[in-house]
Amino acid sequence: MSSIKNIKDFAKMKQAMQPISMVTCYDYAFARIVSETDIDAILVGDSLGNVVAGYDTTIPVTLDQMIYHSSMVKRGAPGSFIVTDLPFMSYHVSIEDTMRNCGRIMKETGTNAVKLEGGKDFVPVVEALVKASIPVMGHLGLTPQSVHKLGGYSVQGKDEEQRKTILEDALLLQEAGAFAIVLEMVPEPLAKEITQRLAIPTIGIGAGRYCDGQVLVIHDLLGLNKGFNPKFLKRYADIYTISQQAIQNYHKEVKEHTFPAEENVFK
Repeated sequence: MSSIKNIKDFAKMKQAMQPISMVTCYDYAFARIVSETDIDAILVGDSLGNVVAGYDTTIPVTLDQMIYHSSMVKRGAPGSFIVTDLPFMSYHVSIEDTMRNCGRIMKETGTNAVKLEGGKDFVPVVEALVKASIPVMGHLGLTPQSVHKLGGYSVQGKDEEQRKTILEDALLLQEAGAFAIVLEMVPEPLAKEITQRLAIPTIGIGAGRYCDGQVLVIHDLLGLNKGFNPKFLKRYADIYTISQQAIQNYHKEVKEHTFPAEENVFK
């Protein structure tokens, strides 16, 4: 049973030094599985662009796609705390545009919060959303929607200037009202410093051992994303191979006329 029911529970878990477990998933079937575990929270990430749709980046993902997938996850895990990613350009144009987009997410999906990438430049957006009673999770470090600006998927915050910027952005997001911040692919010492400086929890992915919580994509931790081997990833199963073998066994039995068997037919 999840320990998190609302945003206040994130702060309580940080204060109690209880690590927060979070997984990213995109559909009803996986959400249902997750809902029957003790995972604390679910993120519906725009990484669905890579993992589910096969794009090279998250940039093509649309607001309608995020609403569609978030609705599926909510139906599969109705009692879980669910965060929906804001896709590229859904919160960049204006505060008014952002409010309409986030209003759609909250009304049409039933999820509990939104997540956005970026720091200082998006403080007014975070403030406006929080004022409108929409909980916001931040995201700093490697921000995949900025992949072209960053020049690829690489560790952020390695030099002093980047380190200071990410730390300052984290403090600004907290002041703006964010209830938690994802730290992606930053050096462990920086993640530790940010975690110690903030009153709100940090959720790490490739950010080391000292964040208040961790998040992994369910396809990655189950070994379904063949060929994806970042240093931060630990595979807890090899469902890709198991699935491949099962499908091959089905094919073999069809060819051999052993499926359907006696127990699979109606009489």
